[in-house]
Amino acid sequence: MTTTISAVMNNLDSYPPPFRHQNSQTHYPDQVNSLSDPDPIPVIDLDGLNQNLDEPKKLEEACREWGLFRLANHGIPLTLLSQLHDLAKEIFSISFESKQASTANSPISYFWGTAALTPKGTALARGSQSINWLEGFNIPLSQLSEFEHQVPMLDSFRVLLEEYGNHLSRIAGMLYETMAKNLDLNPESSKPYLSEETGIVRVYRYPVNSDADAALGMEVHTDSSVLSILHQNDGVSGLEVLRDNHWQTVKPLSDSLIVNLGDMMQAISDDRFKSVKHRVKVNKQRDRISICYFVFPGEDVLIQSSTYKPFSYNDFRTQVQKDVKTLGYKVGLERFKINEDSN
Repeated sequence: MTTTISAVMNNLDSYPPPFRHQNSQTHYPDQVNSLSDPDPIPVIDLDGLNQNLDEPKKLEEACREWGLFRLANHGIPLTLLSQLHDLAKEIFSISFESKQASTANSPISYFWGTAALTPKGTALARGSQSINWLEGFNIPLSQLSEFEHQVPMLDSFRVLLEEYGNHLSRIAGMLYETMAKNLDLNPESSKPYLSEETGIVRVYRYPVNSDADAALGMEVHTDSSVLSILHQNDGVSGLEVLRDNHWQTVKPLSDSLIVNLGDMMQAISDDRFKSVKHRVKVNKQRDRISICYFVFPGEDVLIQSSTYKPFSYNDFRTQVQKDVKTLGYKVGLERFKINEDSN
């Protein structure tokens, strides 16, 4: 089915104001670029981690070589994933002003034009070229019970997220346990490095852009998490990862998840595993919606490493926010490397 120009125009008030002009100039048919090229992303079978001796080895190789992999047999019902995306589309379709107002004084935050970790207004202060072409909701899963009375608009979404969060916690725990074994980490001392209480979901919309080559949905970055677990839907491509100095498109296959390692996992592994650089391109033809789960160490848990000075996630986050505010970009792990000036 083709989206009509009037439908696009009627939906313009759902976009943040700076995004509206690029969505009204040109109409494109409701189709996406061909994704028929072979998919080189390594595939890990979650069921196989406990049943197949080769699967943990494949996971270790993916963590070392890619910092990212596709997860099959994850156990999340496809109907749940479909419902989450359908509701996300509905929520994003309401007016920009309503979305801004809906999360006031609630645990949820609405953001646009910049990553959720970036201090408000930083990107805008640096000029329009620094605006990421996205909007989203940041949802701390440990506070879902507070959403019912504070954010009625998201109540149906809350119910689905409770089920989804349980699956994500299970998956992250299984993956981390295997990774810790591959790294020969002490099970007891390394367990706090993955804290279920820190789990958050970010729901993103990357608006269609008639000049997609002139904007990035999200600039090149690494995640600050231990693990990030992403679900893409609708066959709308956009996510790209850097491998061997070339950008590789990550196909949006709705029956699988994409897992990437973040900075905390790289530090925990003494750089044996990599925090993958990635970016998001915007689409000329359709909005792209993705749902990503991030999990971290307990905020004050010290990460002990032979490569980095002892630091907590709270230390790391504070430093990142300081660097983004003063320098305009994230420095990340380099700030904590042993024998390197961190000032």
